[in-house]
Amino acid sequence: MRDSLPYVLILYYSRHGATRSMAEQLAAGVESCPGIEARLRTVPPVSPTCEAVDPEIPAEGAIYADLEDLRHCAGLALGSPTRFGNMAAPLKHYIDSTSALWLNGALVDKPATAFTSTSSLHGGQETTLVSMLLPLLHHGMVYAGLPYSETDLMTTTVGGTPYGASHVAGQRSDQPLADAERRLVRAQGKRLGRLALALGCLRDEAS
Repeated sequence: MRDSLPYVLILYYSRHGATRSMAEQLAAGVESCPGIEARLRTVPPVSPTCEAVDPEIPAEGAIYADLEDLRHCAGLALGSPTRFGNMAAPLKHYIDSTSALWLNGALVDKPATAFTSTSSLHGGQETTLVSMLLPLLHHGMVYAGLPYSETDLMTTTVGGTPYGASHVAGQRSDQPLADAERRLVRAQGKRLGRLALALGCLRDEAS
């Protein structure tokens, strides 16, 4: 049964907590828009040992996403730390399981965005964001980055790109979000929330 309010699915993988912190700020941005909710979900790690089995519910943080979370969302935000300039394997593994939704066009014309964190300033933020953009385009989603009307993009010396919000977590992944990074990721969430409501109305009219 669907919730009374539409929701933006914020789907992320976080190893040390930096991407999770971004997801929580993005959720606050979404929920600053009246009439829409944020739903935080994560994915389990991928183990090189085939016999390894994780608990069905994580010990802390968001619960694991299932395909129904994705099917019924009004908008989607993908978040991942970088792995050699690409999204992390656990998030890619989940996305690779969404062929049934692609075949049914379940995500067509829904807005989507992405966010990432890296240890260093030039650690592959933009290519990681692009790697998450590609499957969203294949699903027929409408990608929404960060426009330069967000003036922090012009002055940031930390994270922040027009492809989506980013964060420099430091070599030990313990650097908190800088003020500019926090403002940008919240703005990204607010924009996604507004677009989800607007495009939802257009889809309703078309049907």
